[in-house]
Amino acid sequence: MEKQKIVVKVSMNSDKKTQKALQIAVGVSGVESASFVGSDKDQIAVTGEGIDSVELTTLLRKKVGYAELVSVGPVEAKKDEPKDSKAPEGIIQFDPYPYYYRSYGVPYYYVYPY
Repeated sequence: MEKQKIVVKVSMNSDKKTQKALQIAVGVSGVESASFVGSDKDQIAVTGEGIDSVELTTLLRKKVGYAELVSVGPVEAKKDEPKDSKAPEGIIQFDPYPYYYRSYGVPYYYVYPY
């Protein structure tokens, strides 16, 4: 089977409904990824193999609210650009732990004599 991309427009008024819609979309069998698209982030784009678009839309209508199937189509393949094997110049290696402590995470306390 071929990967497909499904875009569903869902009316989500609150953060709770937004999370619920994304959870439902990811729960459908065959889904590999789901994300919000559109200017208002009111559309869910789902990609994967063998996804039933009608089942997805029906589940979203039952659980979240109004849902409209916008598009179903194949996923566009990304074009890989050949990368140079040379490392870019000007990179400085940074050591995040420049000091070595004796106690390795346990603070050192000095005990004063009486």
